[in-house]
Amino acid sequence: MTMFVAPKNANVEMWEGARTGLDAAKELFGADESLLSRLFKRQSTKSSATFTFTSNPYSNSPTGSSSSSSPSSSDFDRTESDSMSATKNLSPLIQEQRVFKSDAEVKIMRQAGEISGKAFIETMKFTDPSRLEHQVYAKFDFECRMRGSQMMAYVPVVAGGSNALTMHYVNNDQPLKDGDLILMDAGGEYNGYASDITRTWPVNGKFTKAQQDLYEVVLHANKECIKLCTEEHGVSLNQIHDVSMKLIKEGIARLGIKPPLHDVDRRLYPHHVGHYLGMDVHDTGDISRSRTLREGMVITIEPGLYIPKDSAYPEEYQGIGIRIEDNVVIGKTAPHILSVTAPKEVVDIEYCCAS
Repeated sequence: MTMFVAPKNANVEMWEGARTGLDAAKELFGADESLLSRLFKRQSTKSSATFTFTSNPYSNSPTGSSSSSSPSSSDFDRTESDSMSATKNLSPLIQEQRVFKSDAEVKIMRQAGEISGKAFIETMKFTDPSRLEHQVYAKFDFECRMRGSQMMAYVPVVAGGSNALTMHYVNNDQPLKDGDLILMDAGGEYNGYASDITRTWPVNGKFTKAQQDLYEVVLHANKECIKLCTEEHGVSLNQIHDVSMKLIKEGIARLGIKPPLHDVDRRLYPHHVGHYLGMDVHDTGDISRSRTLREGMVITIEPGLYIPKDSAYPEEYQGIGIRIEDNVVIGKTAPHILSVTAPKEVVDIEYCCAS
């Protein structure tokens, strides 16, 4: 492995922080060879016939730029273009490695889940009708960081009342209202691994009958789907989604809710039951959800139910959005829930809110 690094420069390091330098690159990262980054373009052109993969590290940068001593964004683009005929995309191989978690990775992800779960407890305690959504966001962020999380794994959804009907609501700027639910989709990142948890709870600490009726439908679907998260069951995420859809339909039917044709999968439950989880929130995006789940994979299970403000639905249910999301390691014969610390039973949620 050859690493291209910026040269040591006392003046630059005074402003930007310490640089690894040529010698330390080999010692710290186990590189076979270390060269100055300004030589990258020359070396990459010379070696283009043997290149198998290039990735532009500046593609997600806010400015898309690099320092003067580093290869430029255009250098990476040219390298990728120049070697295209000899390029083999390694992403499928890398994703195949990432989709199965080692014991060490699971340990880190369990810690991420525990940190976030405890933050949910404190955030539930903090919630009341005097708060704004962004204050609830701030509380969760604070509690995660104080427990060791370095950052949020993604921009959270903190949706009071009917804001929860918007799947990716991230404005997080409205006041909470007495009598509403709050849906929070959030997770802290720990040592490079994401947690991704959703909980829904009453702003005033007590579910109404209508809220609890809908909540129990989603909770039942969540728990039944988690039971399927084993290698022994031999199912895929798509098959679990089909089960979740069936359970949601059965649940609302018991409540006497009769949605118009196709409304369940288009409006009431428009998203998938889950995705792969790891170093990214939506990890290994090229791994098919139709693939049979195997031991060591980590996924989310997140059924939801969102009743629009529409006269086709009973008035007491209109404007209510509920999602319950857990992070689950696929076991051989039993699932392992990483987000178990975050309360989801009605009695536990109401106890936390009252504390």
